[in-house]
Amino acid sequence: MTRDQMQALFVRLFRWLTVTEFYGTEHLPRTGGVLVATNHMSRLDIPLLFINPVRADITALVADKYQRYPFFRWIITAAGAIWLDRNEADFTAFRKAIEELRAGKALGIAPEGTRSEIGQLLPGKPGTALLAERARVPIVPVGLTGTETGMRDLMRLRKPRFVARFGPAFTLPPLERSRREEQLKEHTDEIMVRIAACLPPKYWGAYAGHPRLKELLEEQGQVPESA
Repeated sequence: MTRDQMQALFVRLFRWLTVTEFYGTEHLPRTGGVLVATNHMSRLDIPLLFINPVRADITALVADKYQRYPFFRWIITAAGAIWLDRNEADFTAFRKAIEELRAGKALGIAPEGTRSEIGQLLPGKPGTALLAERARVPIVPVGLTGTETGMRDLMRLRKPRFVARFGPAFTLPPLERSRREEQLKEHTDEIMVRIAACLPPKYWGAYAGHPRLKELLEEQGQVPESA
């Protein structure tokens, strides 16, 4: 089965088995390298982003632990994803990701570095900010909801409702050598709060109450709420 055939199959499956909605897709550039930074709560997040209606070329950095699951290994391999060893600094995966981005691909990445088992945002890690710095591409945040209970709902023969909400694209300023570590933290927080701004308050987790999140919500005309 080719990638295009598998993508078409998953579009049909999601339409049949779920209620899936995409919002803010106008923020996702139709062409050119772009990092799609997402929250991560479920193994269903990867196929959900894979069927987005704008970037059929999307691939992702995916933890190599998923190679243990034949179904997900099949999907991820066919999608041309980049396997990432999260137990060490995987420079090979990092280089491949830069190559894909510079070749004009869309690349999904979870800045939290792992799947959240509490249904809320975990503190972000600096890898996404470093990748954006090296590849010099814009970042589009996306908040996924519903996937955390998706498998349970399907097992109970219920249609889960998934929402993928994309936020405005943004770029990060170059890192200054004199304050690199401080800036990396600032850039990581910026990525994470922009993801949070695409999510309902109950998902904000580690970024609930962050002053930058309040600013973003006010810029969007939203009234900040408590998580």
